[in-house]
Amino acid sequence: MEWTRGLVLGRGSSATVSTATSTSGDVFAVKSVEFSKSQSLQKEQHFLSILKSPYVVSYKGYDITNEENKMVYNIFIDYMSGGSIIDLINRRNGRGLNNFELANYTRQIVKGLEYIHSNGIVHCDIKGRNIMVQDGFVVKIGDFGCAKWAHQASHISGTPMFMAPEVARGEEQLFPADIWALGCTVIEMATGGSPWPNVDNPVSVLYRIAFSDEIPTIPDSISEQGRDFVSKCLIRDPKQRWTVKQLVEHPFVQQQLDENSKEICCEKIRTDSPTSILEQDVWNWMEETSPSSSSSSSLSSSSVLWVGDDFGELKSLRQRIKQLAGKSEMPNWGCENEWMTIRNNGGGLGHEWRRRL
Repeated sequence: MEWTRGLVLGRGSSATVSTATSTSGDVFAVKSVEFSKSQSLQKEQHFLSILKSPYVVSYKGYDITNEENKMVYNIFIDYMSGGSIIDLINRRNGRGLNNFELANYTRQIVKGLEYIHSNGIVHCDIKGRNIMVQDGFVVKIGDFGCAKWAHQASHISGTPMFMAPEVARGEEQLFPADIWALGCTVIEMATGGSPWPNVDNPVSVLYRIAFSDEIPTIPDSISEQGRDFVSKCLIRDPKQRWTVKQLVEHPFVQQQLDENSKEICCEKIRTDSPTSILEQDVWNWMEETSPSSSSSSSLSSSSVLWVGDDFGELKSLRQRIKQLAGKSEMPNWGCENEWMTIRNNGGGLGHEWRRRL
């Protein structure tokens, strides 16, 4: 089947997402990366080819093309016209979701996680950027570049702000880790911001998650049932944390929206060019910071959590994070999710190529 590559939706350090159209007129998205760098995308293709659920972004196939004398690996997935939940929030100038939307979206995410976990798969990177929106009130879980089989050991992966305590400590990354990330995602959807808003670098976040008794603050704007739901997700002991089978029965996600509620609570989604922005230099801070007599005093206590204000703790934690990833360099927690925004200003962005599938 022939297909035509259309406008670029986003670019990361290696991968590109574009629209695509088949000869029959079907519109879908194509995620592409140079074949030599396609290990993560091939893993995503493997998991997506197994999963078939209305709550998971649909997989449509893959191919390998020769473009500009380079072999390119492509996977074909649903085109989600609304972009991610974070794109939706950004279009509202950072305003979080209301309680009707929050319950509706959370219910679909929980059902998606229930299905994913039932297949023995841990997503490992649940967050707003990986929850895709369609038609205003339909959401699906996407981006399986960090996913793993629950029974297989693997390096820790994901996004620091959404990591569970046991993951931050490098102990394990199993089903309960996705539940913790779900709780963080509900907070993110409600507030439009980070689940750890007073910590502005990943080292401090991981230290606080791993070694303090804190949990993210559950905002008062969330309904009583919603706050109870999130509290069941954010139990620090993974053995006590609720499972997805328990959460799917929680009253917060059992409530259903009728058509009138959908009209009231769900704003119309633009379909012109979904955006997706993720700070790509978040780990550079660690490389650029060097110990000095003024280092700890120049950092605010609200942004960095130290033990005895000893900079050696930072060096120790930094080394431990490297060991978690099993690498000498800092880990790429984004797992190919770090998309740079490409906007369509009406000028027909990007090239169009015709390929055979």
